[in-house]
Amino acid sequence: MAGVSLKCGDCGALLKSVQEAQEHAELTSHSNFSESTEAVLNLVCTSCGKPCRSKTESDLHTKRTGHTEFADKTSEAAKPISLEVPKVADESGEAMDVDGSGSSKPEEMVVPEVDKKLLEELEGMGFPAARATRALHYSGEEGDILPFGLNNKLYGDYGNASLEAAVNWIVEHENDPDIDQMPMGYNLVVEIMKSKAVDFVKINVPVSTNVDASKPSLTPEEVKLKAQELRERARKKKEEEEKKAEREREKDRIRIGKELLEAKRIEEENERKRLLALRKAEKEEEKRAREKIRQKLEEDKAERRRRLGLPPEDPATAKPSTPVVEEKKSSLPVRPATKVEQMRECLRSLKQNHKDDDARVKRAFQTLLTYIGNVAKNPNEEKFRKIRLNNQTFQDRVGALKGGIEFLELCGFQKIEGGEFLFLPRDKVEMELLNSAGAELNSAINNPFFGVL
Repeated sequence: MAGVSLKCGDCGALLKSVQEAQEHAELTSHSNFSESTEAVLNLVCTSCGKPCRSKTESDLHTKRTGHTEFADKTSEAAKPISLEVPKVADESGEAMDVDGSGSSKPEEMVVPEVDKKLLEELEGMGFPAARATRALHYSGEEGDILPFGLNNKLYGDYGNASLEAAVNWIVEHENDPDIDQMPMGYNLVVEIMKSKAVDFVKINVPVSTNVDASKPSLTPEEVKLKAQELRERARKKKEEEEKKAEREREKDRIRIGKELLEAKRIEEENERKRLLALRKAEKEEEKRAREKIRQKLEEDKAERRRRLGLPPEDPATAKPSTPVVEEKKSSLPVRPATKVEQMRECLRSLKQNHKDDDARVKRAFQTLLTYIGNVAKNPNEEKFRKIRLNNQTFQDRVGALKGGIEFLELCGFQKIEGGEFLFLPRDKVEMELLNSAGAELNSAINNPFFGVL
């Protein structure tokens, strides 16, 4: 379809004629124009008859006047645009060309420029130069074909389709009557404003129209075979690329599977170590509880003998007392308490400080276990590593109990923002320490003898 307007490639404005394009270029310095099949809008106000060339212009007219009815006369006013060089009159009143030559000779038609390398390949396959040129010119992607003259370095190449697309176009149009006619067209004149003078620059496309008649033309069957060969080559290339991509995906699946297995193994190993440490801590706690009970029984026994007036039990027949054991231990070098031992002592102190409210102590232990478990499961989630100290729920469950905040600090939490929050930095998260803290809390919750000492 012939173009009915010129479209500015810089701002998208639609123009009715070359003269309007020249005026637009003068006002905006835009020079990228192409022929378009989209007609310039012609909306006429039914109240006052004012023509509007765009929806924006009609909306502004409605705001100013209140007129809302417009008649669309776009199709009536649409005409094929003329790309001929405009004529101007000289001082004597005679028409002359805008380039100042004074000649009224019509503009020369030229051959469109195409990719010379693809043109040579098509000619090497036996296609005539005219047919090859037409195929390359018309087989470009939609929007690639510009008016004659609007190409080269100023507007970019057009009509440079792939070899396969050109052959496919020849196959589809082999029965066209003008298949072997060289496509011709007029140059579009672009007006460039320089100071007060008006210069016209023509973008000419020099293309050789020599046709080598010695090259034999291909028959329709040979063209179809060539096209089929090109399609087969493209299909094989696509299959190879898909196979390569599938191999890469398979490698990724194998690698991810190995990483998951290794992560699972490490997790199981850490869980086994945690359970062993938990059982060991429970045994030690039970041992200390039994020793405490034994000492209590000895004290009760001595008190009963005293009340009955019996002499104290002979120390020689009694078992070695605890001070002797302590004396032996005191001869050993003093080892600093580990963090795990500090956590255990902190929990024992918390239970002893609130021994009259076992339910509240147990709830505090469970809340601490929830905090530690959330961090261990989601170390990257900041919301689990940050606790507001003035939160009422936190204060009721943990903050108001002596030893609760100290236990969290032993796990790595730090007070920030003037003591308003407890925060555990991501780089300070120690999974082994958190697992040990969880083991101590489990022991404190489930062991009935915890805190007896």
